[in-house]
Amino acid sequence: MLSKSIFYETSAYPKEHQQLKELREATIEKYQVWSAMSLPVDEAQFLSLLVKIMNAKKTMEIGVFTGYSLLTTALALPEDARILAIDPDKEAYEFGLPYLKKAGVEHKINFVPSDAISYLNGLVNSVGGTIGYDNTLWYGSVAQAEEEVTDEHIRSYRNFVFEFNDFVAADPRVESSIISIGDGITLCRRLY
Repeated sequence: MLSKSIFYETSAYPKEHQQLKELREATIEKYQVWSAMSLPVDEAQFLSLLVKIMNAKKTMEIGVFTGYSLLTTALALPEDARILAIDPDKEAYEFGLPYLKKAGVEHKINFVPSDAISYLNGLVNSVGGTIGYDNTLWYGSVAQAEEEVTDEHIRSYRNFVFEFNDFVAADPRVESSIISIGDGITLCRRLY
């Protein structure tokens, strides 16, 4: 079986945009273990392709961190497109801002330093299109027996991920699919 690092070296990293690479490496250096919150390179490339296929013009990013996913999306969008980016951690966003500027995509982004729930309450009935939820495989723990999950952090949030996945699967308002790339992404298309 091909290891993840060899896969990235041969398949994902050669296609990574220069500013994405620089941001990924700087995020790892500054945030160490917390850099795992960034989107994995293979998932970023999938997201970029999806945004292009959809001909998206307006997107929303909830949870920005240093902006790897945000930069991925901004690079994939046309010049006149816009991204609403929401995250309470303005400091992490500002860490990644020089990479957004260097890539020439800062003008596409409206960053809102807020928690998502309070900001989105007014938009809940007007959001349509396609939604991608990240981390829906939660380090693979959703496919493991409970006694096999030994990491306390993973174990502590595992039930929330189960509940979320069950909710989406049973929601008649959306058509959905879980894709096992990165830490899992669930795509939902609103039906009504």
